[in-house]
Amino acid sequence: MPWSPWTRTRKKWLPVSRMLPFIMAIALFMEQMDSTVIATALPEIARDLETSPIALKLAMTAYLVALAIFIPASGWIADRFGPKKVFLTAIAVFMGSSVLCSAADSLGFFVVARFVQGMGGAMMTPVARLVLVRGTPRNQLVEAMAWLTIPALAGPLVGPPVGGFITTYASWEWIFLIDIPIGLVGMAAIWRFLPQMPVLNPPPLDWTGFFLVAGAASGIVFGMSVISLPALLVQFGLVAIVAGAICLFAYWRHAHRAEKPILPLSLLSIPTLRASVAGGSFFRIGIGAVPFLLPLMLQLGYGLTAFESGMITFIGAVGAMSMKFAAVSIFRRFGFRPVLIATGILSSISVAAIAAFPPNGTMAIGLYLVLLISGFVRSLYFTGINALAYVDVPESQTAQATAMSAVAQQTSIAIGVAVAGAILEATLYFGSGELTIASFNIAFILVAAIMTLGTLPMLRIDHDAGAEASGRLVRRNDTTQA
Repeated sequence: MPWSPWTRTRKKWLPVSRMLPFIMAIALFMEQMDSTVIATALPEIARDLETSPIALKLAMTAYLVALAIFIPASGWIADRFGPKKVFLTAIAVFMGSSVLCSAADSLGFFVVARFVQGMGGAMMTPVARLVLVRGTPRNQLVEAMAWLTIPALAGPLVGPPVGGFITTYASWEWIFLIDIPIGLVGMAAIWRFLPQMPVLNPPPLDWTGFFLVAGAASGIVFGMSVISLPALLVQFGLVAIVAGAICLFAYWRHAHRAEKPILPLSLLSIPTLRASVAGGSFFRIGIGAVPFLLPLMLQLGYGLTAFESGMITFIGAVGAMSMKFAAVSIFRRFGFRPVLIATGILSSISVAAIAAFPPNGTMAIGLYLVLLISGFVRSLYFTGINALAYVDVPESQTAQATAMSAVAQQTSIAIGVAVAGAILEATLYFGSGELTIASFNIAFILVAAIMTLGTLPMLRIDHDAGAEASGRLVRRNDTTQA
C-alpha cells in the first residue's frame, strides 16, 4: 500500500500533510533562484575566470543538460531508495556543488561544478512534487500545488535583483554561498517533519529507455541553448537537436515494445495528464522566453542597470504570491477546465501587453500593472496545470508521471529561450542590424501567440475533470444532500 498521510489517525497526520508544501518549497526556491541569479553576474564571473561572458554561458547550458539527463530517472530512483533519502541527498549534492562553484578558478572547473549542481537539481524538483502528490489527499492537492508554485514563479523574478545586488555590493561568490543556509533549513525541515515513506520495489531500470530519453532531452535542451545563447557554433546546436530528435523517435518505438519503459507513453492516454503536458509545454515556451526577453529589453532598450531591471520584474513575484490565497476558492468554484482556459488567455494577453508600456514616466504604471496581473494569472495557471497532471494518475504510476512532466517542462522552457533568441536574431537580420525596442515588442507578441496554443488541449478535457481535487465534487455533493 503506497504511503499516505492518512494511514494513521487524522489528528496525527494532518499537520504533516499541511506542512509538506512549505518543506518542499524551501528547496525548490533555492534551486529556482540559483538558476536565474547567475545571469546578472556573468560578466563579473567571466572577468575573474579570465574568459568571456559568452563562453561562460556554457555553465548555464551544462546545468540544463544535467537536468535533462537525470530527470527521467528521478522517479525510479525515488521509488528504489525512498523519496526522503533521495531528496536529502539531492539537496546535499546541490549545496556541495554550490560551494565548488564559488571556489571555481577556471572555466572548466566552473562548468563541471554547474553540471554536478544540475544533477542535484534534477532530483530535487521531481522528487519534491512526487512527495507532495503522495503525501497530500486529492481534495487538498490544489492548495498544496499553490504553495509549491510560488518558488517556481518567484525564484526567477527574485533572482535577478538579488544577483545584481550581491554582484554590485559584495562579490559573485556569495551568489552560490547563499544556497548553504537555505539548504540547511530545508534539510532540517525534511529530516524533522517528512515521514519516512516506504521504499517500493520497482522493476529493474529501463537502461535503454533511460539513455534514449536522456539523449533526446539533453540533445534538444543543449541544441536550443547553443542556438539561443551562442557559446559555440550554431552548427553544434543544430546537430544536437537532430540527434535529440532521432533519440526521441527511437524511444517512441522502444516504449511500445518494452515491458516496463522508464516513461510509459501509455500514461498519455489519460486525458488530464495529456492536457497538462501538452498545454503546459506551449505555455512554458512563453514563460521561458519572458525572463530572457524582459531584462534584455529593460537594460538594452531602456538603459536600466541589472539591479533596476530586476526590481521591475520583481513585481510579478508579488502577484504570484498573492494569488495563492485565492487559488483554492477559485478552483473549487469553477473547476480546472474554465480556469485554465481563462488564465492561459489572460497570461498571453499580459505578455503581449508588455510591449505597450515602456518603464518611463506615467507609462511605467501600466507596465507595473501588467506584470502584477501577469503574476496573478500565471500563478493560478501553474497551480492548476501542475495539479491536473495527477488527478487521474494511479498511485503506482505517480513517479513516472512526475518524471514525464518534469522532462516536458525543462525542454519547453529551453525551447522558449531559443525561440525568443531566434526572434531577436531575425529582427536583426531583416532590420537595421541593431536590437531596438521594436525588436523586443515583436518578440513579446509572437511569444504570446505561441502561449495561446496551450489553451487548445484544455478544450478537450471534460468540464468536471479533476472535480475531487478541485473540491467541486465535494461542493456538488453537499448541495445535493442539502
